Amino acid sequence: MKWQVKGLKREIESEGEQDDETLPAPVAESLVEENPANVERWLNLKSTIHRKLLDRINLSMLDKLSREQIDEEAGDIILELLAEENAALNTQERTQLVDEVLDELLGLGPLEPLLEDETTTDILVNGYKNVFVERFGLLEKVPVRFQDEKHLMRIIQRIVSAVGRRIDESSPFVDARLADGSRVNAIIAPLAIDGSLLSIRKFSKKPYSLDRLVDIGSIPEQVAEVLKGVVRARRNVLISGGTGSGKTTLLNALSAYIDNKERIVTIEDSAELQLQQEHVARLETRPPNIEGKGEVTQRDLVKNALRMRPDRIILGEVRAGEAFDMLQAMNTGHDGSMTTVHANTARDALSRLEQMIGMSGIDIPALAARAQIASAINVVIQIARFSDGRRRMVSLSEISGMEGQTITMQEIFRFKQTGRSEDGAVLGEFEATGIRPKFLNYAMEHGIEMSPELFRPGLKIG
Repeated sequence: MKWQVKGLKREIESEGEQDDETLPAPVAESLVEENPANVERWLNLKSTIHRKLLDRINLSMLDKLSREQIDEEAGDIILELLAEENAALNTQERTQLVDEVLDELLGLGPLEPLLEDETTTDILVNGYKNVFVERFGLLEKVPVRFQDEKHLMRIIQRIVSAVGRRIDESSPFVDARLADGSRVNAIIAPLAIDGSLLSIRKFSKKPYSLDRLVDIGSIPEQVAEVLKGVVRARRNVLISGGTGSGKTTLLNALSAYIDNKERIVTIEDSAELQLQQEHVARLETRPPNIEGKGEVTQRDLVKNALRMRPDRIILGEVRAGEAFDMLQAMNTGHDGSMTTVHANTARDALSRLEQMIGMSGIDIPALAARAQIASAINVVIQIARFSDGRRRMVSLSEISGMEGQTITMQEIFRFKQTGRSEDGAVLGEFEATGIRPKFLNYAMEHGIEMSPELFRPGLKIG
């Protein structure tokens, strides 16, 4: 059936304001708490209108029209359907219902407003009734919910199918991404006991730069200048931190200082990096198909990347045997490569790398593994997420070699916590340890000047 209609906005404007009090908009938090029955009525009405709308429109036209055109074309159809349902809604409620039905038709349903909210960094769905978000580093519950478990599953399926992945009882969890690069993880029954779980780590529409990290207090300006020099001097960098500490954000910010003349190959489980250079080759892993075949791991991609003539390799995160191949690449002419790892301290990060080398299936003595790490990694950046929700760099260390069977590492800068303010904010300052790093010589060779005064013992920074 062809699209019918004149456009919702014109019809609403001609009607003027109405004072119907029949069904308040369910996005208000008070409604969820005080009158859940109204929420159920709203969800049922939206589901009915959505189902009937699908019967009335030509779905093949959706890809050919913009959201604005669809707003106009579908508006009158929805009004007709509301009339058929004898649903008395005021102007604001009609507008909201149209928006929500179109979100169901074209987007991710109840999640769309949260995805549009620039203050939201994480969206966490615990079953169809409970949705939480992280804003400014703190979690809060929001008055958003799905119709039922089937509704939530439809949205999850829409996300994963868009990137060629699948989720079902035989493969009940999946990593995926949204069109803007936001990271998605979903896990369903039988592994999720109380309903499907969906986690979305949103990507900022405005990528974080080192200057922006300085502005928000994550890194002092003087230390940021040192980090820029480290990248430009082609030092191999390992970024270490806990979950949600901002490792990928910092990796993105550092990558901005790679020379545009260099060829960069990025390798990730789900493509998140937002590199600004022209010459970037992006690779993404692939899970096994329904027959258990066709899997492509990060390790496979690292091996293949070595045949792609890269100047630098950026590995989103090392988790297993690919650590060995990444270290090999760093040791064989791919200076300036970068990766991240989950660890709570810089020393723990090196221990984790050693364990991952053991996961490669190659029988290599511990001493040889440590020697490989010591020669491959030059700089370790430790970042952390504090109890007040803020993310900060807490340590910048340089690996200086081996001493006996131990990797020697010297801390250049560190964050020293001094207390908490009355509103719970963590207080502290950065200080130089007084050690002059070896990478200063490499920086000088590349024409990068760093003042030795930055490394004066006990220098307070920021």
